Amino acid sequence: MKIGYPCINTSIQRHHTSTFRLASYSEMRLIQTIRDNLAHLEKILKFNVENHLLFFRISSDLIPFASHPICKLNWIDHFKSEFKHLGEYIKANNIRISMHPDQFVILNSSNEKVTDNSINELKYHCNILDAMDLDQTAKVQIHVGGVYGDKPRAIKKFIECYSTLSEAIKKRIAIENDDHLFNLKDCLEIHQQTGIPIIFDNFHHECFNYSKESIIQAIKKASLTWKVKDGLPMLDYSSQSKGERKGKHATTLDPLLFCKFIMETQRLDFDLMLEIKDKEKSALAALKLLFKI
Repeated sequence: MKIGYPCINTSIQRHHTSTFRLASYSEMRLIQTIRDNLAHLEKILKFNVENHLLFFRISSDLIPFASHPICKLNWIDHFKSEFKHLGEYIKANNIRISMHPDQFVILNSSNEKVTDNSINELKYHCNILDAMDLDQTAKVQIHVGGVYGDKPRAIKKFIECYSTLSEAIKKRIAIENDDHLFNLKDCLEIHQQTGIPIIFDNFHHECFNYSKESIIQAIKKASLTWKVKDGLPMLDYSSQSKGERKGKHATTLDPLLFCKFIMETQRLDFDLMLEIKDKEKSALAALKLLFKI
């Protein structure tokens, strides 16, 4: 099992902002921002390797405005050597990589512009992973989208849109069960018709599990959707933030709940992404607990 965290390392100070507003866009500023972002990503990866955190979700903000029409820069070629260097470091240290576009990526939208923008955003994410020469085990994780009052139709719309995607995107896409619209059962239905692997989210499952499947049963079903070329199954892990609305992620790792989860799943093999707000701090705490179990 590899333990990881998403996007931000709170232990490494940034001297430059990772993005900027459209109103202040200039190609010169874009180039400098990308250069700073890539350098900062390298620092994070080195921190992770030194601390045995070998699963990381790269921020979608790495290349600002990459899928926006205003961006005319061929950033893949401009930073070709930097991407190659990062990819070689990732592969040499056996780091598992993923990315997760924001909630505005909706492949089953009835709005054609939203769908087109979503596909462009997926192209951008896949281009980053391709520029690093990472294999198919590096995934781009998305939610199914909206229900729009008719879940069977929404699922059909997602499948239809997926079928139009390029193979470069299809090989990287993984879907995640969410906490109120599309549960594991819905995702399995999509997998059966598309072959898309499912990233199982334990916390979302706890929030939205009408079939009352146990965590073990659910993980086993999701794991079967992963082929050898996709790598080990990816799982998202979190727990409820105490005293907050249902579905809000915990601020820090709950040791008792985490140990219980690990003991329950110890015979299963997967890579675990901790979606917990204090990022690497909880990931480091999780590693220490694993060594004790």
